[in-house]
Amino acid sequence: MITRLRALATQWYVFVPVVAVVLLGFTWGRDLPGAVVAIASVVLAASVLAAVHHAEVVAHRVGEPFGSLVLAVAVTIIEVALIVTLMADGGDKSATLARDTVFAAVMITCNGIVGISLLSAALRHRVAVFQSEGTGGALATVATLATLCLVLPTFTTSKLGPEFSTSQLIFAAVAAVVLYGLFVATQTVRHRDYFLPITKHGEVIDADDHADAPTTRTALISLGLLGLALVGVVGLAKGVSKTIEHGVEAAGMPHAVVGVIIALLVLLPETIAALRAARRDRVQTSLNLALGSAMASIGLTVPAVAIASFWLSGPLVLGLGATHMVLLALTLIVSTLTVVPGRATPLQGGVHLVILAAYVELAVTP
Repeated sequence: MITRLRALATQWYVFVPVVAVVLLGFTWGRDLPGAVVAIASVVLAASVLAAVHHAEVVAHRVGEPFGSLVLAVAVTIIEVALIVTLMADGGDKSATLARDTVFAAVMITCNGIVGISLLSAALRHRVAVFQSEGTGGALATVATLATLCLVLPTFTTSKLGPEFSTSQLIFAAVAAVVLYGLFVATQTVRHRDYFLPITKHGEVIDADDHADAPTTRTALISLGLLGLALVGVVGLAKGVSKTIEHGVEAAGMPHAVVGVIIALLVLLPETIAALRAARRDRVQTSLNLALGSAMASIGLTVPAVAIASFWLSGPLVLGLGATHMVLLALTLIVSTLTVVPGRATPLQGGVHLVILAAYVELAVTP
């Protein structure tokens, strides 16, 4: 009996996604008591770890940069579904939900995930190395998408307020899809070698030398369990969001802080996966995850909310305020200086983390 229990314990990552989805089915749309919130939080954390495990199995099978792309797109698609669901609930606060969530994702990925990955790799291996060609192209795409979709609405005059007119919103949505599709084609087909990890001597690492690749059957099972785990993560995050919202309001903090906390929870699988890759001196994989997630967050969310806005009531506010535009500009400038050399020390990682800390501080006390 004890031997069987131990065997089951070693396979926890198989059962946790199923448990998470079952729990989500029982709790969806209900006001949860404190005990259930505590259980949901534990299952949510376990689902994050399970998602990371299954993402690494899939990544090991398909190789880079496809593995990073699978996790980034999977998380973002479910995140988009969560945003549209929350917007459909209505309310005055839903007008800025898409903007706040996307901007939080950009700041967390470009500063948090990038910063902690560079810092960890540089401390462990003295210098973090990556390919400036591929990373620079990814950063340029993120900068263009962020400017088109989050900055320009503040300055357009066709519609009152920081909103796009219908034609402008359609253009932004189409441009986002085109740019994201072009990047994916570049990353996975035409210039795949630009997005592979490299050694300190600049040699491309095109295979994982730690273990044999899993079978196709194992990878497909992990892909399915990855989807279940991510559904559980995002769904349970929504379930505990009301408790988080009450706590934020009780602490006298702005409602936007809820979006930051939810974004942190949703992006936790990618953060852990990026950190693990960085500790193995695969910094390029970490940057693929970070910038790919930022890009997917904008490139998939804006078209989705643009389509949803045609039947959802209320305005769709996409334009950032002055403070957030300053933080975005600082992030893009610092990211450019980080990417150009293709090498980073702990200093660069620390700078990115300080920018993230400034964003969180200004979110709490605007």
